[in-house]
Parts: sequence; C-alpha cells; structure tokens
Amino acid sequence: MRLTPLALAMAVTLPAHAATLIDNANGYTLNSTGQLVRFTSLAYDDAGRILAVGSARAVAKSAPNAKRIDMQGKTVLPGLIDAHGHVFGLGEISTAVLLYGTPSLDAALTAVADFSKAHPQRAWVLGNGWNQEIWKLGRFPTAQELDSVIPERPAVMTRVDGHAVWANTRALQLAGITNDTKDPAGGKIERDAQGNATGILVDAAMELVRAAIPKPTEAEARASLDGALAELAKVGLTSVHDAGIGVPEDRLMRSYADNGKLTARVYAMIGDTTADFDQLSQGGPVTSYANDLYALAAVKLYSDGALGSRGAALIAPYSDAPHTHGLLFYNDADMRAKMEKAMKAGYQVNVHAIGDAGNRQILDGYAALLKRYPQAARARHRIEHAQVVAPADIPRFKALNIIPSMQPTHATSDQNMAEQRVGPQRIKGAYAWRTFLKQGSTIACGSDFPIESPNPFEGLHAAVTRQDNAGVPTGGWYRNEAMTLQQAFRCFTLDAAYAAHQEKAIGSLEKGKWADFIVTDADLFKVPAANIGKIQVLQTWVAGRQVYSKP
Repeated sequence: MRLTPLALAMAVTLPAHAATLIDNANGYTLNSTGQLVRFTSLAYDDAGRILAVGSARAVAKSAPNAKRIDMQGKTVLPGLIDAHGHVFGLGEISTAVLLYGTPSLDAALTAVADFSKAHPQRAWVLGNGWNQEIWKLGRFPTAQELDSVIPERPAVMTRVDGHAVWANTRALQLAGITNDTKDPAGGKIERDAQGNATGILVDAAMELVRAAIPKPTEAEARASLDGALAELAKVGLTSVHDAGIGVPEDRLMRSYADNGKLTARVYAMIGDTTADFDQLSQGGPVTSYANDLYALAAVKLYSDGALGSRGAALIAPYSDAPHTHGLLFYNDADMRAKMEKAMKAGYQVNVHAIGDAGNRQILDGYAALLKRYPQAARARHRIEHAQVVAPADIPRFKALNIIPSMQPTHATSDQNMAEQRVGPQRIKGAYAWRTFLKQGSTIACGSDFPIESPNPFEGLHAAVTRQDNAGVPTGGWYRNEAMTLQQAFRCFTLDAAYAAHQEKAIGSLEKGKWADFIVTDADLFKVPAANIGKIQVLQTWVAGRQVYSKP
C-alpha cells in the first residue's frame, strides 16, 4: 500500500457562493428507506449542506444562482464509510517494513534486512503484515530467524491480523522478557519444546514488548495522520470509525478539525475503560464536533484475539490444534465490568469478538446489562468482527439489537486457513453476512485497515463475490453468504452511518445532509462484479469541498 500526501495537497476551498450545483452526473444514492435512487444533479449551500437532489430541472429551481460544476456523465456516489479502521495505524505503516503478501519467510527476512539497511538511524525497526500461513511454514517464525538479518537493533514485526508480534532477541531483552516470564492474562508467550520463548507474543503479551518501544513524537503523529487522511481520500472514504484511540490522538483530531485539516469525518472509540477513558469521558460522549467532522461517543473493548494466531476464543478446541481453545482476554465478571462502566457513562459499547466463545461472552454481557439498563439499548451497541459465531447465537444479535460490525475482506483473506481452524461445522456460522441480513440485522461494513486495504471497493467486491482480488476461489468461498450489490453498498454507506448514530447527517445524498460524495471512473452498478475492486476514485468531496483529485 503506497501512501502519498495527496489529500491535503489537493484540498481546496471553494469560493463563496449561495450554492453549488453538481450537474450532468450519473448519480446513485440511497433514500431514507434504503432504496436505490438515480439522479443527475445535486445542489448544496456554502456550508456544504445538500439543498436538492434529482433531475437537472428540479435541482436548478432550488439553486438558481448556483455555481455549476459539470460532471460530464461521470458516476457520482455518496462518500463511502469504513465502520472499523485504525487511522494512525494506517499512517504509521508508511514508515515501517511492509510484509503484506510476502510469499515466504526468506522474502520477509530480505524485506526486513533491506529496510534496516535503508534506515540506519532507526532505533527500533518496526514492520507489519507477516502471515505464516502464506509462507506454508506450519509454525510461527522465531527470534533467531529475525536475528539473522538484524541482530544488534531491536526489531518487532506485527502479524497481518494485528494480534501477534514477532520480536528479535534484542527486542525481547529490552522488554525484559526471559524464558521465565509468565504469560500475562489474555496473552501468550510462544515457547519451544524446552520452554524457551520463541519471539512470538500473542494478544496481551504483545504489550510486554510494545511498552518498551518509544512513543511517537507529535511530529511523527501528525505525519501519520496526514498520511492516513491522504490515503482515505484517495480511496473515496469520507468517514471512518476509528477503533480505539487515547488522549493524544483525541487532542490531535480535534486540532485538525478546528483548523480545517480533517479531510475525512472520524467517529472515534476510546480504547478501553482505563485511564484514557477516565480523562476523555469527563464531559460525557461527544456526538458532534466541528460540523460533524469528529465524534467521540463510543468505547472499544477486546474479548479475544484473532483466528490466524489462534488467539480467538473458541467454545471447543481448534480443529487444527486440539490442545488450545484460544484466549479470552478477561473473565466474564471483569469483561462485564468494563462494558458496564462504559454503558453507565452513556457510551456506545463496541467489543472486538472473533471466536464463538468471545462472541458468546459479549452477547451474554449485553443480555445481562441491557436488562439492568434498558435505556442503554438506544446506544446501538456493537460487536466488532462477529467473525465466528455459534449458529444458535446469531439470532441473539437481532433479539438484543446488537450491530454486527463486519469486514468483508477478512473472509477472503482468511479463506486459506479459517476452515482449518474451526472445521466444517463451525465454519457455517463464520463470516455469515447473508444469515445476519436475512434475520434483519443491520451490518456495518469496514476493512480493519491497515490490517486489510482501506479501499472500500475491494470490500464491496469481497462482499458480493466472496472472492479475493485475484478472483479466488472460482464461484466464491461459501457463496451462499454473499451480499447483493445493493446490500453491500448500503453496508458501506447508510448502515455504517447508522452504526455511528449519523444516518441523519451522512450515508446518503439527501436534502439536509452533508454533501459528502465521490466521483468514480466506472459505474459501480454496471461493471461486472469481478471488476468492482478495480474501480478508481477520481474525486472526493467532504461537505462540498474537494479534498482529492486523481492526478
């Protein structure tokens, strides 16, 4: 993934007009009931609020003195929304080793060595994206293997799912991790047959080494945010839900919003209910800041780990590793206490749950707490990922009005190992989008960037075809759980907005909403499904201001 500072460089402030009229467009939007609507013109006022959408004649009457912009028949869509990403993480990968898609351990080690040589000033060498399943190792890599290319400086490489790190010996030493270090609650230090730490730290154990990594400077944080915003604008994302921030990130987001530099709307979740929550929640949830550019009204918690690293908590043992069930981060009482603390403070509670045991723990917690605090149901609580769910638990999402916040590209990325992990029966409750939709659940779609590409058209493609970017597998992986194109489009627009209580402000192009829209090089509703992921964004507009134009 190549990050460029295009979004901020291309940002322009339009001259003041009573209104602006977008004309001669091949436009598509959803209305308030989710029906697909065509339009050729759109008008908005100088504040960026939509005045009218429809035919050229009808819209012109609503904005007679408007400045006209001719779209020359190009396709115009509502700005797309990613309901689960990590904004600063997206920016940070531009300054780290990129191991995404490396075909072998040797290729990954070469990439680390090349980066290390090119950046001799880096005190720590950090990277992202390795996946031992692609390497066909049949095991995790080791610290000694990483030592072979970078022995002197500490090096830490994060797995593709973000739930395991691969550290070299120097990093383990600086973190104080020895063969005698005990596994932390909710985490695991991988060990060899002799009980020696191998260099792989899973879930909560990752924090042992991350605590030793120097915190980013403010300049580095600004560079990360600039890089992320550039990439989001480039792929047509006008709004994102940031799944876990703290005090420094909140401060920087507000500063960018205040100074007109936040070129995508951010609905942020406070990471955990610890010290940062205590500080950030003093004034209660922030539902709208700087004309809906920023909100801080949710809390992000973790129930378990990820499937690829076998950290996801399963009710029965892993099919390909019968000695383990994975890891619940907290016991039921402690998990419920965190949920209750956020809920009582008025926040939407969004909990990461991948395995069926993790999902069940959180559903049980919601059932008990919503019975105790029925008014809290209005917060539209969510389970992030809802990836492997016991079939008997799927109806509970609807009964409790819990939103499954799901990432279509997770399914197409995980197809190479998911069924090995859970077997042929449990896989029927995994990535079960159609099943959730049939029962009336509202799915909020996202990508979990930078774990997956932030490009929402790749997500739309995966949702509709159940295939990866290369068209694998033929016919789609468990195609019976695919979405229709309109369902997927709604999932990345109106329903993602609903999951943030923002459906009256964004998510579709309707009178009174913000003029957040994109212009694309192809018609989403006419291209073959196989080509959806290849659609390119030509322009991105937020509140009627252009924040990106394809060079």
